[in-house]
Amino acid sequence: MTITPTSSTPLPDLTAAERATVLHTWTIQAQWNAPTIVSGEGAWFVDDCGQRYLDLSSMAECCNLGHQHPKVMAAIKAQADRMCYVQPGWGSSPRTELAERLIEKSGMTGSKVFFSLAGADANEHAVKFARWFTGRSKIITRYRSYHGASHAALDLGGDNRAWHTQTGFDGIVHALPPYCYRCPFGLKYDACHIRCVDHIADTIEYVGPDTVAAVLLEPHAGTNGIVAPPEYWPKVREICNRYNILLIADEVMSGFGRVGEWFAWQRYGIENAPDIMTLAKGLTGAHVPLGAVVVNQRIADYFETHLLESGLTYSGYPIACAAGAAAVDAYEEENLIQHARDLGDWMLAELRAMQARLPIIGDVRGQGLFAIVEFAQLSWPQTLPELKKLVSEGRKRGVSFAVRGNLIVLSPPLVIEQDDLAHGLAVMEELLRNVM
Repeated sequence: MTITPTSSTPLPDLTAAERATVLHTWTIQAQWNAPTIVSGEGAWFVDDCGQRYLDLSSMAECCNLGHQHPKVMAAIKAQADRMCYVQPGWGSSPRTELAERLIEKSGMTGSKVFFSLAGADANEHAVKFARWFTGRSKIITRYRSYHGASHAALDLGGDNRAWHTQTGFDGIVHALPPYCYRCPFGLKYDACHIRCVDHIADTIEYVGPDTVAAVLLEPHAGTNGIVAPPEYWPKVREICNRYNILLIADEVMSGFGRVGEWFAWQRYGIENAPDIMTLAKGLTGAHVPLGAVVVNQRIADYFETHLLESGLTYSGYPIACAAGAAAVDAYEEENLIQHARDLGDWMLAELRAMQARLPIIGDVRGQGLFAIVEFAQLSWPQTLPELKKLVSEGRKRGVSFAVRGNLIVLSPPLVIEQDDLAHGLAVMEELLRNVM
């Protein structure tokens, strides 16, 4: 694939200019040093000096449709020509169209959709809805989870990104994760009898079943790298049913084909559907910001006669919803859900073969086009200079990797071609041999 940079004249001062004016996320500002990205197409993007990069992380695990998908771009432009903004109290056809598509793809008949701005506020609204509906206050989440970087969402998550921010929002209780590779219970799958699920029930009993509104979980891996065994989600659903507690699925990262299903929980069947599902990232393929909260019919019916005590100026923003509807159509028309499943099987097989060749790789896990490569002798959550060097050297070779702690997180756009993915994995193996 050939991409022509938007400018034929390199602009070497752009990085310095941005460093002088912008606060960048998750970094010490004096250490920030990244190229300026000016264009992209499919699984590739280009910087201002004309360097091309193969995107093996979908930027922030969100560009599921690749960069500048023509169908989504056309929908954005068409909606901008018609109507850019409609106050949430008024009707908007793009909002309705996208809500209908999400309900259809989820299979959650009778559900309704609340539109947010991104994943963090989608999770915060899901928690508010659960508390209002149940009249209870406590939310059980997991360590080694991540639900966003807004203040309350950081408390909901359970990793070191919240250590300097957490204030102890009332009612958030963390349980131990289903981390099979380094089991916190010191057990081995599957002789463990999925002790991590019983721990959820124990936690509910410890804090009082009548005080717990919901259990909030990522059904599949996020950047913390947890991939639960297949028995886990259905057993959590059964536990929530047993105690009459809501189950919230954070599908912000795992939704829209990422794991070879529209939504990760669907691999367990509609009988194991969550009561609330949160969405963002792949919802528009990251072409414009948008989040959503899908609630089941029981909760939707509750709000027929109870005030929904929340609002966002840009809830259901028409341009974003038009992009979302076009994105859903693109996933379907291009058969990208099945493509992610098939190519993901190939990717995981290649990674496991690489693991056999490289003892430094301790574990490979994942589903669809979402894989976690964990290193055997390197501990989490310390920041590892070796992995920072791997990212830097990867950029020099035109491949963009995402790393977190002692993990490489592989989540390429669903439109990636197998030859390009094979090239990226070959570069990764070369770097692991030479850098690590």
